[in-house]
Amino acid sequence: MLVTCFSMICCSKKADSFSRKPDSTAIIESINVVRAKYNDSIKNLQQPNVFGDLSGNHVLKFDSDEEILNGNVTFNKTAADEYDVNGRAVSGKNKVTIIGSIRRVSEKHLNFEGRIAQIINGKKYVRTQRTTFMNEGKGNFWRLQDKVNQQGFVEYIDIYF
Repeated sequence: MLVTCFSMICCSKKADSFSRKPDSTAIIESINVVRAKYNDSIKNLQQPNVFGDLSGNHVLKFDSDEEILNGNVTFNKTAADEYDVNGRAVSGKNKVTIIGSIRRVSEKHLNFEGRIAQIINGKKYVRTQRTTFMNEGKGNFWRLQDKVNQQGFVEYIDIYF
């Protein structure tokens, strides 16, 4: 009878749940997934650019009939010819901010996806659609091709190289 009681206590599910150890295979697999992502990110950064490296700071300029703003935009390489961009141009209460990603698809074209927000003389305008910055051959800059604001006026947003 003592043996039966002892075997019931030892074989119960409650006793079994305390003796379980974490599955080492699952732990190793999760570590391998993290390592693979890390290695892929390094591999992307080491891929050579086709059109030259744009990493670093560039001049950002906003020009309209009402205002001219100058600032900087930073390009951080994420893959071959791909960059995360973040920058702003400010003058008093007027400002333009740009945040998103750029893919250089040719010597003259940068495809932009992200957000360009501006406040000029109290008027707000936000661009969120995919667009292009293009070197139009008028200087050492790429010009935003979405030039017309919500009021129908032309504005120039340039990134200098």
